[in-house]
Amino acid sequence: MSPDWRPTCTIELIRLRAKVLAELRQFFADRSVLEVETPVLSHSIGTDPQLEFFTTEYCLSPRRQTLFLQTSPEFAMKRLLAAGSGSIYQIGKVFRNGESGRFHNPEFTLLEWYRVGFTLPQLMDEIAELIGNLFRDRSLQETQRVSYREIFISLTGLDPLVFSYQDYCAYVRQCGLFEAVDICGHDHGLWLDFIFSHKVQPYLGDNALCLVYGYPACQSSLARVSEQNNQLTERVELFINGIELGNGYYELADAKEQNRRFDQELAVRQHQKLVVAVKDNRLVNALESGLPDCSGVAIGLDRLLMLLSDSASIKEVLSFSIHSA
Repeated sequence: MSPDWRPTCTIELIRLRAKVLAELRQFFADRSVLEVETPVLSHSIGTDPQLEFFTTEYCLSPRRQTLFLQTSPEFAMKRLLAAGSGSIYQIGKVFRNGESGRFHNPEFTLLEWYRVGFTLPQLMDEIAELIGNLFRDRSLQETQRVSYREIFISLTGLDPLVFSYQDYCAYVRQCGLFEAVDICGHDHGLWLDFIFSHKVQPYLGDNALCLVYGYPACQSSLARVSEQNNQLTERVELFINGIELGNGYYELADAKEQNRRFDQELAVRQHQKLVVAVKDNRLVNALESGLPDCSGVAIGLDRLLMLLSDSASIKEVLSFSIHSA
């Protein structure tokens, strides 16, 4: 009899997942943060050119509609925030096409939460507290906080706020990363992503939570640009042992700016001949209605479980990975 019916993780790790989920729910209950659920299927999808998504057909005779499996619950959660929900969190499944490997499964579990009235530093404090609780038996070193520019210059000698195509090309050639020139072209953001992932990220968070903040404005995503320095954005990323765990923002509340960013990303998708995305106009309308000042973060729970269990691959913490589902 073929053993391919068996789970890809152990029963002990299934129990660990249940324990972590219970601890997360208690953490937010103690802080009066409301648990919510939002749809996995939607009429719109994020426009980020670096994300591929799944579609399906909704058959409502005699019509057929294309629906999207969500890559994040962010847009729907922000609509709840605009409707007056107060601080909220969600633990749920999300889907990203074309992602499979040691740290990726096309279906994975995301923890996402938003704290009304929180600045980004306040959110970073709460992230550190939550991670400290989960890793209390692992003796993590003290949480590290470092600016993107500081760590980028320290490890590469390049200034991420000043785009020099010649300097970036010379650096990657020196490192033997010749493919970067063709991949990145003259796109500053792509260059930063490439160099950061290869030459910075692997050295972040040695047995410690490392919070990298103050990303360049060309990587603003859904975050506000800093009022103190328009070259920077109010964004933080989380790393432990070189593994990226999550992304957080002081959330953009300007509907016009959000709409402009959506249109800019759609233009990039069209230029790169990527699958057409449908802009979430309901989110834009919610922002027009008024999003409260808030900060939010999304953390990949499967990667978190990998670290908690010293697992080498994401499939070791999933009941059934994509190859056995």
